[in-house]
Amino acid sequence: MESETRVVRERTFFGHPRGLATLFGTEMWERFSYYGMRAILVLFLTAPPVRGGMGLPNVTAVGVYGVYIASVYLLALAGGWISDRILGPRRAVLYGGAVIMAGHTSMAVPAGGGFVWLGLTLIALGSGLMKPNISAIVGDLYRHEDDARRDSGYSVFYMGVNVGAFAGIQVVPWLQRGDRWHLAFGAAAVGMAFGLLQYVLGRRHLKGAGEHPEHRLTPEERARFTRIALPTAVAAATAMALWAASGTLTLDRFTIVLTVLSAVVPAAYFAFLFTGTHEITPEERTRLTAYVWLFAAAAIFWMIYDQAGGALTLFAQERTDLNILGFDVPPGWVSNVNSVAIIILAPVFAEIWIKAGDRIGTPLKFAVALVVIGLSFVVMAAAAVAASGTAKVSIMWLISVYLVQTIGELFISPVGLSVTNKLAPHAFVNQMMGVWFLAVALGDSIGGQAYRLTSVIPMPMYYLSLALVAVVAGVAMLVFSKRLARLMRD
Repeated sequence: MESETRVVRERTFFGHPRGLATLFGTEMWERFSYYGMRAILVLFLTAPPVRGGMGLPNVTAVGVYGVYIASVYLLALAGGWISDRILGPRRAVLYGGAVIMAGHTSMAVPAGGGFVWLGLTLIALGSGLMKPNISAIVGDLYRHEDDARRDSGYSVFYMGVNVGAFAGIQVVPWLQRGDRWHLAFGAAAVGMAFGLLQYVLGRRHLKGAGEHPEHRLTPEERARFTRIALPTAVAAATAMALWAASGTLTLDRFTIVLTVLSAVVPAAYFAFLFTGTHEITPEERTRLTAYVWLFAAAAIFWMIYDQAGGALTLFAQERTDLNILGFDVPPGWVSNVNSVAIIILAPVFAEIWIKAGDRIGTPLKFAVALVVIGLSFVVMAAAAVAASGTAKVSIMWLISVYLVQTIGELFISPVGLSVTNKLAPHAFVNQMMGVWFLAVALGDSIGGQAYRLTSVIPMPMYYLSLALVAVVAGVAMLVFSKRLARLMRD
């Protein structure tokens, strides 16, 4: 009896498979490094060189931030393909984590901008390899279970994301105080090292989930891939070299090109899926049609939500009174309201999704998320009005914005991971997790470029314009939610 009890305990984690604990911990530490560094990135890019920063204008820094965040998710499609065809999800997560750690280590070197750009590149590459595949392994733990239980599992997993985000946002900006930028970047590297250790020690609990590629390349396919990939890489490198040699390459122009790329890649990938057979059944293709609309809705949501590290962080630094009872709160700490709220609310929403079952469909959840995220920027517009002139506003404005956004996030983010796993064609499971992150990439890159509007329109109008886009999209999603549910076979 004692032995049986021990086995049961070994296989459960908050009532879920024991392997979820391994993935929970790994993702938690990866998010510690990611969100900790993100909380100070725009501040570092805009800080003058005499304070150890890069000295970029606000508009340029937010554009760089937007395309960096977009690149993290844009590369998830390639990471999913590598996992599906070559490595398998388990090894992809391991290798991706190692590259991320190398990127943060590079940023910790106080030797000029070259190490910063190298570090951002490595973090984006590693994240592209790790992010879709750790999420796919979570789904694989529930391959024989119903949708509601899988939604619940993703919500618990998402709580781990925000535990890590909370810790990272607390620790890294605190270490950065006094312009100790590279010490803070080093802490992010240590966090990723802990994540890798957690993953290696706990992989035995995954019980075969994500162990092998879903559709390993044949020798012929591998040769064809090599013939295409190498010339493409050489052509891209040559184009960049020629652009730099022409003297027309600037950070602003480069971010615009990457924004266009973030729109072209998902459009091309969906076109690929809808043309030819690719081992996709007619029913799977019907579900993909519904998924395209969910993808567009998610991109609009992230366009607003991920301005937390850009526009909202600058608003916290420049327009918010951060002195609380004599203590100056670091600007990066304010966004932690979101992490705290999610840690508290994620288990509640996980339980709600189980009890609601199929009564609350995915399109309806997406519609609510869009309306809520739009309303958060209505609040932000009011804060911008209150901060007109030289006045600084109470920190409660930003706290209110983050609390509203948290509600919207819980309606779309863990649910989006789950529905992607559900609607993905069998031959493209891990790649489709990468496609979900392409929605984040598209939204982030557009959001970063949208901030350029602040040079020609007042800040309140900027926030209201984005709010209108989200609310209109949410209402449209609500109107067509039943039709989308039928396409999804929900």
